[in-house]
Amino acid sequence: MPEGAVIAIDAGTTGVRAFAVDEHGVPLDYEYREFPQYFPKPGWVEHDADEIWDAVQTTLAALKAKLDRPIAAIGITDQRETTVVWDKKTGRPRHRAIVWQDRRTSDRCSELRDGGHLPLVREQTGLVLDPYFSATKLEWLLTEGGVEADADLAFGTVDSWVLSNLTGVHATDPSNASRTMLYDIRRRQWSDELLDLFGVPLSCLPDLRPSSGRFGTTADGIPVSGIAGDQQAALFGQACFAPGDAKNTYGTGSFVLLNVGPECPPPVEGLLTTLAWELADGTVAYALEGAIFVTGAAVQWLRDGLAIIDDAAQSEALARTVDDTEGVYVVPAFTGLGSPYWDPYARGTIVGLTRGVGRSHLARAVLDSMAYQTRDVIDVMKSAAGCDVSRLRADGGASSNDLLLQLQADQLQVPVDRSAVQETTALGAAYLAGLAEGVWSSTDELSGHWRTAAEFTPAVPASVADARHAGWRRAVDRARGWAQS
Repeated sequence: MPEGAVIAIDAGTTGVRAFAVDEHGVPLDYEYREFPQYFPKPGWVEHDADEIWDAVQTTLAALKAKLDRPIAAIGITDQRETTVVWDKKTGRPRHRAIVWQDRRTSDRCSELRDGGHLPLVREQTGLVLDPYFSATKLEWLLTEGGVEADADLAFGTVDSWVLSNLTGVHATDPSNASRTMLYDIRRRQWSDELLDLFGVPLSCLPDLRPSSGRFGTTADGIPVSGIAGDQQAALFGQACFAPGDAKNTYGTGSFVLLNVGPECPPPVEGLLTTLAWELADGTVAYALEGAIFVTGAAVQWLRDGLAIIDDAAQSEALARTVDDTEGVYVVPAFTGLGSPYWDPYARGTIVGLTRGVGRSHLARAVLDSMAYQTRDVIDVMKSAAGCDVSRLRADGGASSNDLLLQLQADQLQVPVDRSAVQETTALGAAYLAGLAEGVWSSTDELSGHWRTAAEFTPAVPASVADARHAGWRRAVDRARGWAQS
């Protein structure tokens, strides 16, 4: 077993974290640097790719200086769909990166849907026609952004950009490729039909390599041996290696992923299908993904919009001052509803108000809404995958809220485990890299390193949970009917 630390570079939407673990998967230290976002027009969101690379260099150098041991490997995880184009000869960006949040290609996605292209996209990619993904961003750069599709053009998501700067290698892994809307998740290769549809030359695309395996080495000889998109990396970091294993990352929104095994399932209404990872031995895992737009952001609304709490941590204490919501439901559809509804016209709604309802009930209803939305997604996942979810592993900032995780266990009627390591995205990237370099021998060994900080088991009968959820679904119907009223 190689000695030394394994470092993960987590290139997120607002900053870069360099995170080190030892051979037992125990965190050693980290460094973090923010970088700016740019908003040139309403709905447009961009990054300067050079600023991302500067943040990578700064955090990596600072972390290396703090570690008192050699480095066995580096892994990369990233914000997925963000689109970067650069020159292969000079290594310099040809345009600002277009961020996953950017909506400039909304009309183009509508045009493609109206043109009958959605079935092709759904069947080959497991995705929906939405500006969220990379293909229409890259098409815009080539048609309206002034980027020339010559032999020196390189395209990639942020992982490819970081890898290219670290090693000089232009490559990506299937988890990131599957978010571009240019990748056939069944054949596990770039799709000729989709490249033709979006006018993208094959020559600009990165090589496809397993998520765990040596991509290249840095200038100081450290192997870069693991890559995965952030949500898939979190699934790996949570040791969700078997079909039926599921995790939820509670952040501003939430991402629920369910491991469905080595066979790609057919498209599922309301969900995305994605490649979770491919290991060096050819082992492949697919996942169903549910993207929930607003969870932690609803707690921020309690703080900033209603001013009923001073900080997010107060939401739990306030919600605990009442036994239940007295029939109040908050549907936080501030920007529409994501999975499993995908309804952009839904609007935030409060249902069931009476004169006796106060701030405590609203706080509890917001926490309830986070648990209900997760159940909505997992119910669809279980039906589509034909398997039960025996427990849910939780991470992300809001997973520190004990009441939320108890409400979640009640709704799902299964245990909910809070990971002892909150940075599961970085942990997953480190595991993929260390696995490739022999720091860990197998996923079985990695499973042995996973640790829970707390377990929450159902505390109410299924009949009570179902009755509360039925009220939630009626509230959702009202939120979705807003545009027609």
